[in-house]
Amino acid sequence: MYGALDISASALTAQRVRLDLIAGNIANKEATTRDAFGNNVPYRRRVALIEPARADGGPGIRVAKIIQDPSPFPLRWAPNHPDAIKEGEDEGYLRVSNVNYHTEMVDAITAVRAYEANVTVMEAAKSMAATTLRLIA
Repeated sequence: MYGALDISASALTAQRVRLDLIAGNIANKEATTRDAFGNNVPYRRRVALIEPARADGGPGIRVAKIIQDPSPFPLRWAPNHPDAIKEGEDEGYLRVSNVNYHTEMVDAITAVRAYEANVTVMEAAKSMAATTLRLIA
């Protein structure tokens, strides 16, 4: 019984991390064109890598690490922006974040659905435990 709760709890934690990352990606898409050191580097999308909680592939999952999406930064025409490219074939273009709203929304929907499914599993396990205790008593 507790195994089912532990498995679902690990999945709830992983999906919560995914949702936090998605919210951060959306929040920083338009707001950030420089890194912490002031360099002209747009915000890079972050994603969670999820793996089995145990090395032997046993039940449960965990977030192994959070990585940055290596996809290239798209260019947007913005010749008057202070961070626009000043020379070369891309002159006048601004490198923008590689966050895509549509991708983030699809990821959010899948994370929420997985979260809901695991809450349902926990409620069913709790109901079965309560029924078992009533039968025993």
